[in-house]
This record gives sequence, structure tokens and C-alpha cells, in this order.
Amino acid sequence: MAVKLIAVDMDGTFLNDQKSYNRARFLKQYERMKEQEIRFVVASGNQYYQLISFFPEIAHEISFVSENGGWVVSEGRDVFNGELTPEEVQTVLDHLQTLPWVQVITCGKHSGYTLASYDDAFKRMASHYYHRLEMVESFENINDIFFKFALNLPDDELLKTMDDLTTALEGIVVPVSSGHGSIDLIIPGVHKANGLRLLQEQWGIRDEEVVTFGDGGNDVEMLRQAGYGFAMRNAPDRIKAVAPYQAPSNNDEGVLEIIDQILDGKPPFDR
Repeated sequence: MAVKLIAVDMDGTFLNDQKSYNRARFLKQYERMKEQEIRFVVASGNQYYQLISFFPEIAHEISFVSENGGWVVSEGRDVFNGELTPEEVQTVLDHLQTLPWVQVITCGKHSGYTLASYDDAFKRMASHYYHRLEMVESFENINDIFFKFALNLPDDELLKTMDDLTTALEGIVVPVSSGHGSIDLIIPGVHKANGLRLLQEQWGIRDEEVVTFGDGGNDVEMLRQAGYGFAMRNAPDRIKAVAPYQAPSNNDEGVLEIIDQILDGKPPFDR
């Protein structure tokens, strides 16, 4: 079965630990992808405005499943926006404010928003992932379309907080682990796999023609959905357990290694 779509997570997957990638190698691969009519999709929990900064040469002609599927953009045009109601947003924020160990970014289409009262170290970290980030005195009366909350918290509070949020906010948002010391609260069913599915329907691509790469809890659905789901070697064992295939680590250009195999028609892509 020919591969027609390649989708990559970014942090811990496509990017190395220095938050970069071998751009020259990838751009050569991308030209070959176009020749073979293979679509390239960036599927990340990160903000759209941050993601396009990694692909300045081609952002206008590839697709982005950003904010864990909350906002899908293809060739510069909107495909999908999730949207929480104002009442849902307020319910989530009211509960989060009872958790003093949690720092919050409310994720909107225009910008991300976080509290000016948070410590400077958190705000510096957040600015790396949110190229549009406004410091506000409170989360009240912000006019935007909201589709996700990003939470930063101590590692030792992660599992307990995940359990608490699963129960307290059931039916409104779903907590997923998005990396070291962080949780994303996403709209139920609005995850990376849903974003890919929308693009696949638009392009007439079947699941068995899709290759996905990921390393975190927010990648599980797309690793399971794709015909070729690759967990990174650096991924936790629980993520490797859900993926039928494994790629070399993010620091060894693992995604690019597998893309070469795809383009060259090597196993398991030689069907």
C-alpha cells in the first residue's frame, strides 16, 4: 500500500532536544514527497503561530493540526476550529483556580493568554511555545475562540491532577499528557487523529495510507489510527506499547530516517 500522508508530532519527535531539525535534509525529502504525491502534516499540541515558524519555506503549502487538533489549517486556509462555549470555559477556569500548583494558558485562535502574576521562568518557557501570548491580569472578559487549555505543574502532581481533572471536568474537556510536567485539556474527540481524519476525508486518503510519528500521550489516537504508527525510541514504554512500529530517537533524526525508507520503498513500505 502506497503511503500518501506523513504526520509528525514536533517536540520529542521531529525536533531534537535542542528544538531544531536537519532542515537541509528534510527539504530535500520534501521535494521527493511532492514528486510522490505524499502529503506532509505537522500534528502538535503547540500553537499554530509557533509551528509555522519551523517551516518558513513551505508553511503555505503544508498542513497543520495544531493545538492537539483544536485548529486545523491546510495551505494557509482553515479546515476546522474547535470551540468551547463561554460557559464551558468559565467552568474549567473556576476549577483550575482551585489548584494552586497549576499554571494555565488559555488557548485561543487569536492568541494564548496567561496571567501576568505567574513567575517569570514560566512565562519565558511559555513564550517559546506560544508566539502569540498575552499577559493578562485575569482570564475574565477575553474575546476569542477557545479550544484548549495548557497546564504547567510539578511532575509529582501530574498523575493525581490528571485523575482529578478527568472526573471534575468530564464531558467538557479531556486531560492528555503533552510532555514533561504538562497537561493539555482538549475538547472530547477533538484530538490529533480527528484533525488528520478531516484532512484525509478532504484528500481521499485511507488510514492504511498514513504514517504517523509521536512520543507522548497526546499522540496515542493518531498512532493507533494510522496504518503505520511509529513511536519514537525515546518515548515512554506506554506509548511504544500502542504503536506497531518504532523509529530511532528524536536526537538521531529518527523521523527523517523513516521518511527515507518511505521514499525509497523499503520495508515495511514496499507493498
